[in-house]
Amino acid sequence: MLQGWGAGKYPELWIVLSGVADYCKFRMSTKQKRGILAISVFSTAFIALLALAAAGHARRPAAQSQGDVARGKYLVEQVAMCTECHTPRDANGKLDPHAYLQGAPIWIMPVKHIPNWADRAPTLAGLPSYTDQEMENVLEEGIGPQGEVIRPPMHIYHMNAADAKAIIAYLRSLPVEKH
Repeated sequence: MLQGWGAGKYPELWIVLSGVADYCKFRMSTKQKRGILAISVFSTAFIALLALAAAGHARRPAAQSQGDVARGKYLVEQVAMCTECHTPRDANGKLDPHAYLQGAPIWIMPVKHIPNWADRAPTLAGLPSYTDQEMENVLEEGIGPQGEVIRPPMHIYHMNAADAKAIIAYLRSLPVEKH
């Protein structure tokens, strides 16, 4: 067996690697065995680092999505004002916080008749009726899930992809509740 460098710190690894070297059909010097050991240790460390990097990369979107959720909330509530049409109102005309973004009858009407005017705003909380790609098309291009132009009174937005993804992240974070 190999003795000396490293044998005290990692005896199990040393035994396995030196055993491999001892089973070789030709004689190896201690320097050659140490070289094989060093290559094996560095290779194992490199593979472990790659695995850790992959695990860290897989977690990174979750950390980013927290920022996306906060930005999406801001865009939904303060910029696009989605709650005004997609949250039902109580008898006093106030938004019902218990049915937040659960879909609602459209309460505004055009002055002049518009034939394709929507009578109901769909549920947005949890996005139960849209894939992410369909919602991106709505927010970035004004195109509905079946390829149709969005019906008024919905605004046709031309958002950038980052804002659309942030809104989607926020809406997906909300519970889907039936009221």
